[in-house]
Amino acid sequence: MSDSTDEVALQVDAVGLLCPLPILRLVKRTRGLAAGTLVDFLADDPSGRKDLDVLCQLRGHQLEQIETRDGVTTYRVRLG
Repeated sequence: MSDSTDEVALQVDAVGLLCPLPILRLVKRTRGLAAGTLVDFLADDPSGRKDLDVLCQLRGHQLEQIETRDGVTTYRVRLG
């Protein structure tokens, strides 16, 4: 995933997990991280986008980029 700012993103891999496990993994791995931290959240669960949208709304995160390749979606999220 390319980013013009060259910021390094923390990667949270939830491929192969089904709802609610992907979002729970993301919450656990990002707990305590500073606002503004970039996270690449990888998931192949069909409900992942909907769950992530709700999480972003609740926590003030920003979904900056979405890229799907070979059935895996990478969501770039900036923590709020």
